[in-house]
Amino acid sequence: MAFVDHAKFHVKAGDGGNGCVSFRREKFVPRGGPDGGDGGRGGNVIIECTTSMQSLIDFRYRSHFKAERGVHGKGKDMHGRKGKDCVMQVPLGSIIKNEETGEVLADLREEGDLYIAAQGGKGGAGNPHFSSGTNRTPRIATKGSEGEEIWLKVELKLIADIGLVGLPNAGKSTLLSQLSAANPKVASYPFTTLEPQLGVLHLKYMDSCIIADIPGLIEGAHQGVGLGFHFLRHIERTRILMHILDGSSEEAFDEFKVVEQELKAYSEELVERTTLIILNKADIAEPEQLSLLKKNLEQEGFQVAIISGLTGQGIEELKEIIADILDTLNNPVDEKAADGDR
Repeated sequence: MAFVDHAKFHVKAGDGGNGCVSFRREKFVPRGGPDGGDGGRGGNVIIECTTSMQSLIDFRYRSHFKAERGVHGKGKDMHGRKGKDCVMQVPLGSIIKNEETGEVLADLREEGDLYIAAQGGKGGAGNPHFSSGTNRTPRIATKGSEGEEIWLKVELKLIADIGLVGLPNAGKSTLLSQLSAANPKVASYPFTTLEPQLGVLHLKYMDSCIIADIPGLIEGAHQGVGLGFHFLRHIERTRILMHILDGSSEEAFDEFKVVEQELKAYSEELVERTTLIILNKADIAEPEQLSLLKKNLEQEGFQVAIISGLTGQGIEELKEIIADILDTLNNPVDEKAADGDR
């Protein structure tokens, strides 16, 4: 199934039902007055956040959502029923925007989050509302108002704790399969991953965390080269960036700088994100080359781990490093309090 992470759609709330003009006519009731019922309110269009969806694929087959209109009022003071709401579902991490202006209207991150995308129209008033001492037989009622309608855009930003980034063929998919039960496509040619993949990493003594494998960046991605920036929105909410490098490559340090520059071109904030650098393919890399590369990266201020995604070397140690970083992020040290304790 295709992964769809943005879509455009139209919503139309229900119109309000019309009010009724009616008069009471019963055999033994003299001077029966007005008894027209009010129209029912139109249904709302409601967007609901749910964990049961992982992409916006449903919007590929349906782009118009309409709620039910309110029922018209009737005689004998019978008010019209409210129109049924139209409830549409989106995955966690969906951002709702005004399609015309680009204004962000809602950011739905948790199960059950709701956003009323279009308000139903008010029901019309029946003729009893217009009765007075000088007008006991009003022959007017109001129509229901129209429900709101608007074109909207939804963008999906996956909610993950860790985002895997790196050049194609660095071994991101292999690493994801080692850290989780995910089964992404793995092959020896570039761009085997064409859409984001998710996996769940189970840690000892901590809650599980979600890992997102983002399709490979290449130089010039900010200009649309390769897959461009199409999927980078999915790492904007990650807490940790894991930068995967091919440790067997003699140009690994330069390759790191390429991806770092592309991330910076997309968002300066991403470069400041907590970053863990993974030197992969330790099973075929020269030990001296790995040590030198690790030293150079640590001098740049990065934490570095050496693994082999193919053989599993260093994977358990990597899990412990991830757990320590998450623990630090979950329980930040208050530097002022720490200074006060000294």
